[in-house]
Amino acid sequence: MTESTLAERVGAASDPALPTHPDIATWRTATVDDVDAVHAVLAAADAVDHPTWTTPREEVAENFALSHVDPARDILLAFAPDGSPVAAGSAMRHPSLDEHVHVNLIGAVRPDWRGRGVGARLFGWQHARAEQQLAEVGGADDPAAHLPGEIHVYAGEKDAALERIGTTHGYRTERWFSTMHRDLREDVPELTAPAEIELVPYSADRAEDARLARNDAFRDHWGSLPSPSERWQQFVGGAFLRPDLCTLALDVSAGGGDRIVAFCLASVNEGDWEVLGPHAYIDLIGVVRSHRRRGLAPLIIARSLAAMRDAGLGMAVLDVDTESPTGANALYGGLGFTAYERDRVLVRRY
Repeated sequence: MTESTLAERVGAASDPALPTHPDIATWRTATVDDVDAVHAVLAAADAVDHPTWTTPREEVAENFALSHVDPARDILLAFAPDGSPVAAGSAMRHPSLDEHVHVNLIGAVRPDWRGRGVGARLFGWQHARAEQQLAEVGGADDPAAHLPGEIHVYAGEKDAALERIGTTHGYRTERWFSTMHRDLREDVPELTAPAEIELVPYSADRAEDARLARNDAFRDHWGSLPSPSERWQQFVGGAFLRPDLCTLALDVSAGGGDRIVAFCLASVNEGDWEVLGPHAYIDLIGVVRSHRRRGLAPLIIARSLAAMRDAGLGMAVLDVDTESPTGANALYGGLGFTAYERDRVLVRRY
């Protein structure tokens, strides 16, 4: 908590003016009918920036559907004279107001429109909207208004343009995340669960238990905030989660209540198979704090890797905080994962 409010720290933050650019025919905020326009820009950018994974249309639609997102204020589009979308960006504040107020920026410029300064104009609007979102939190007597504020944007290691633009707005690289691959043709270790632990695949009736376990496990992770029910249901009830490839560790000891104490949740998006071939993405790995240092993490990962192999997949992919205090990098390396590429997290704090 701070004595000053976010509004005082941010300063004047009115509705950001729409950008101007000589090559852009129209800048406007989004409507619910713009899911395809935003997805078209992101898909074109994905193919160049990180061809091993793409942004599913479903993910864009989910963002539009979130109750705390207002497309008319939080999402911006730029259109060429021929009416095609060439840039899209958003500023979305996380609904949690526990430890800090967090806004995430996502944006892209179509590759054939880069190098003209469109991205700088887009980012300027996103930054201004993010500051406005911070300043709008609570009133002077609301404890949330006195929380620290931060704005995050992810940039690929080779994305010098975004790093440069972010730097001009006061953002600094605070963390690196590494994408790691694991060849499933290599032997998967066979590990035995302790007597008080039962390993089971994910099932929909465990959705809330899994959310609570996730929030406990990630409470001390850098940049993490509790996952709200709405967003969690989009994830576990979406088109890509593969329950058969997921692993839950249940505490079946006396008094354990069969609660989830560790989890490995994985998804499959066949739209990403063109470059890497058939593979699964491990979205979340976690152990609740009361059950750490019992060997549960390698146990649940090994079971999920075996399930992926048995399902005919050739590779597992995950992302990890390179400075994770949990020792995740060494854990994944010991299970056969190798680093492939990195992303930086640019942060502006208030």
